[in-house]
Amino acid sequence: MSIRPWRDIHRRQSRQIMVGSVPVGGDAPVTVQTMTNTPTSDAGATIAQIRRCEEAGVDIIRVSCPDVESTAALGKIVRASRVPIVADIHFHYKRALEAADAGAACLRINPGNIGSSERVAEVVRAAKANGCAIRIGVNAGSLERDLLEKYGEPCPEALVESALDHIKLLQDHDFHEYKVAVKASDVFLAVAAYQGLAEATDCPLHLGITEAGGLIGGTVKSSIGIGSLLWFGIGDTIRVSLSAEPEEEVRVGFEILKALGIRNRGVRVVSCPSCARQGFDVIRTVQTLEERLQHIRTPMSLSVLGCVVNGPGEARETDIGLTGGGAGKHMVYLSGVTDHTVEDADMIEHIVKLVEAKAAEIEATDAAKAAAA
Repeated sequence: MSIRPWRDIHRRQSRQIMVGSVPVGGDAPVTVQTMTNTPTSDAGATIAQIRRCEEAGVDIIRVSCPDVESTAALGKIVRASRVPIVADIHFHYKRALEAADAGAACLRINPGNIGSSERVAEVVRAAKANGCAIRIGVNAGSLERDLLEKYGEPCPEALVESALDHIKLLQDHDFHEYKVAVKASDVFLAVAAYQGLAEATDCPLHLGITEAGGLIGGTVKSSIGIGSLLWFGIGDTIRVSLSAEPEEEVRVGFEILKALGIRNRGVRVVSCPSCARQGFDVIRTVQTLEERLQHIRTPMSLSVLGCVVNGPGEARETDIGLTGGGAGKHMVYLSGVTDHTVEDADMIEHIVKLVEAKAAEIEATDAAKAAAA
């Protein structure tokens, strides 16, 4: 019996596919994706951006391949990347063939918009020959004309029908290594479409609220939409679509997963909004600590609260706690227990060192357990 049943998420059972070396679906961890925004033909700039995303923790990364120059550079990009590369293809089926030959782990296509059945068959043959998965990407902004005429507007039923039509095109060619997205910029529409698709198929689902907006607005919309679906147990891989740098999408994606307890990476910060009771500048302290601790990948928790109203209580639930006190001296908690004080001038460096030491301790313990298993 679960200790806290109100935290349990009962995940939808989907088929598992491989995107390169990364499993998607089944009992695999929910993966975080993003997409580069550099010209793919500029391999150097694209690889540099991929590196920043890898440092942020990205599992899979997508690059757009709109022309021959892009697919020509793709081989170099694939070889340099530490994570699987998805090639984003629209309309030009030959770009899909070139991307598969260049080593893409997955092709993002809509089988219905790349031409005849024979062209779909060619893409499937190339995918099979190169071990590529396929991601079907249905979008409310680019639904087929016949579906818009049938339903009158983009609606959940239209998105699901489009997805199932595309799935059939692949299944008719005996291809089953696919995942599907039914994205919309309208949160209600996207969530309802994913719920409908989750009931209609067992394939892995790629979640996203498309064209969500800037860093703040897009984060809010994506958190509501993606978070709701994950809470329902729906979703195997996610991409947070922001008008922001791709590494920010990765960080927001992990924050959504961390908030739901689905997947933890790095430091989870618990902090107060601050008020006149604060013993130090909470806002600036949290901003600085989040920046200084981005290199920590080990899951752990840090509470930063400005006063003793809630500080001790939150510290009891975190690995390291900091609570504001008087006269520039603040209380530090280790594993929930009051341990020592720290002064203003030393506070940031002190907490960073404590977190780094705790991360090393956790890693050593985990390594010892793995060795003994």
